[in-house]
Amino acid sequence: MRSNRNTRWTGWNTVGRLALFFFVAVLAQPLLPPAAVHAATAAELRRDAAAALKKLYAGTPKAKELADKAKGVLVFPSIVKAGFLVGGLYGDGVLFKDGKAVAYYNTVAVSYGYQAGAQKFGYVMLFMNDGALQYLDKSDGWELGTGPSIVVVDQGAAGGLSTSTARDDVYAFIFSQKGLMAGLGLQGTKITRIEK
Repeated sequence: MRSNRNTRWTGWNTVGRLALFFFVAVLAQPLLPPAAVHAATAAELRRDAAAALKKLYAGTPKAKELADKAKGVLVFPSIVKAGFLVGGLYGDGVLFKDGKAVAYYNTVAVSYGYQAGAQKFGYVMLFMNDGALQYLDKSDGWELGTGPSIVVVDQGAAGGLSTSTARDDVYAFIFSQKGLMAGLGLQGTKITRIEK
């Protein structure tokens, strides 16, 4: 039986996702270049994801070490988060296995409370074991905070990580933050497989 936390996503269909996307896009318009308003094609998404990985690895070599041991690497190169009392975030990503794109996903979150602003960022999730990767594949939308254990790695914590000390299921690296908005985190974000 699913927990009550997931019931808010019941009925969260394509129309709801598109409405959230447009809401976030309007609030975050100052952060976006003109070409970023349209949905990326699969080829554009793969290109952007590969560039984001290259940039992450250059700035955080430990991420590259972990990625070399990971069973899968899920890259969301451009997430837009915006809100004023009610907020949301949205972005598309690509899952790589052995360096090849094998699936596409979107990430969506809705939040409420004291918040104002807009922010653009990206994140990479490294799936360190087959169980975590299977959970992503088999779940009908994965709400982060349930299922496999996730560690969000910041710049300071990355220095202490190594392939021998990494014991969690999934490691997430947030990068390229632009704009101002308090409360950046991944808890409650939902990841769903999409067709591209």
